[in-house]
Amino acid sequence: MNISPTATPNSSVSRPACSPELDFRSGSRMDELNRLIQEFSKHDQREYDDQRALEIHTAKDFIFSMLGMVQKLDQKLPVANEYLLLSGGVRDGVVDMDLDELGVYNRGSDYDMAFTLLVPALKLHDRNQPVTLDMRHSALGHSWLSLRLFDEGTIARWRDCCTLADHLNGTTNYFFSPTLVADWFQEAVALVLAEVQRKPQRGTPRVERVERHSTLLSMILGVGSSRMLYDIVPVVSFKGWPAVAQSWLMENHFWDGKITEEEVISGFYLLPACSASGRRENEWRLSFARSEVQLKKCISPGLMQAFQACKAIIVKLLGQPSSVSPYHLRSIMLWACDRLPATYLAQEDFAAHFLLGLIDDLQHCLVNKTCPNYFIPQCNMLEHLCDETSMFYARKLALVRSDPAEHLRSTIDQAKAANRLTQEMQRRGSSSGLPSPQTDPSSTDHQQPDDRLAKKLQQLVTENPGKSISVFINPDDVSRPHFRIDDKFF
Repeated sequence: MNISPTATPNSSVSRPACSPELDFRSGSRMDELNRLIQEFSKHDQREYDDQRALEIHTAKDFIFSMLGMVQKLDQKLPVANEYLLLSGGVRDGVVDMDLDELGVYNRGSDYDMAFTLLVPALKLHDRNQPVTLDMRHSALGHSWLSLRLFDEGTIARWRDCCTLADHLNGTTNYFFSPTLVADWFQEAVALVLAEVQRKPQRGTPRVERVERHSTLLSMILGVGSSRMLYDIVPVVSFKGWPAVAQSWLMENHFWDGKITEEEVISGFYLLPACSASGRRENEWRLSFARSEVQLKKCISPGLMQAFQACKAIIVKLLGQPSSVSPYHLRSIMLWACDRLPATYLAQEDFAAHFLLGLIDDLQHCLVNKTCPNYFIPQCNMLEHLCDETSMFYARKLALVRSDPAEHLRSTIDQAKAANRLTQEMQRRGSSSGLPSPQTDPSSTDHQQPDDRLAKKLQQLVTENPGKSISVFINPDDVSRPHFRIDDKFF
């Protein structure tokens, strides 16, 4: 029998048969961490009743109608456009955009639900349409977009949103400018909103807040007692897959056999976001948001719960810093899915292990200033960090790692407080008689269809978790948006 060198004579070393599993670093009980993660999920994810579902739909309808009016202003937006609607705001790491200029909005005090809407300014889905991604001047994962080979009509519509450069053969090269496109888009939305507010209609959502944050437009709409934050981003939409990410497809991935490659590589975007050393007026960032929606379907519930809890912890602790965003954590989670066995990640009671592992991985990335983009591994998303900044955030994470239970309790308290604020706002809205789609007298004749629509929306969301939800708008009939969930139309 092995005897501990520190044991006293006649003593024996034994482990109780039912002793709890402990985290070596913090001494926290794993079952307690699992319980706290479950409690956080309960308060962070709320069920919506029919009225709330209808209010969400009313806000969406307003946004899509507004975009149809923007298209009619100067015909710049594609006539048959396709938007990608994502649950969660840009500040939640839904897409890879810089957070330093986006301002801080808080759930509960500022809004109840957040969405990100990607609006294609150019939709390059035709195989015969010439596309030139110019990556010679950009950091990895970024590109300029030349319109030189486009038709004269496209160049004429967008000439005022391009920077100009002389081509080698003497012709003018038009580079689609993310900052100029964002300026145009935000001014166009302002014109449309001014027109809408000049002729207010009963039942129209209240525009409570509209703010420009660099190339992003944030809008908070009030419908009944609900407040919805929409982060609206003008993008360039592509079908297919970029050459710079082609080698990634050759590797083995956790989603192999669960979804098809065609679903994963159905398209990508250019976001109006610049690298640390790039030219803001010319440089776009490659985004694989549509692919990420598909991959999310293959992530185990336990890992997703741990990710949401970890994201809430770092946002609260780090105060939404510009250097470390929830998108970095999302990339770390995807790499973990590739690295670890599926049988391990599928363990239902391993959420605590996953949470601690995500914190460890993020801290490792900060110490080494290395966080590879999941789709373009050669692109290091933390390369621009200085040593002082990376170590500052790594030390902050060390505090979390030394007492994860306490930080989980703090995020639970924050989620509860946000829910109390939301409920208080709903009570105030009810007592002040704020209009809602179900109490608006002008919509009485449509009460029954609206109820059915609300229930149908709830059913679609429940039956299609994590699927790509797109919306098609006909600007000549903006009252009838068409929803597409993957390849089904509604």
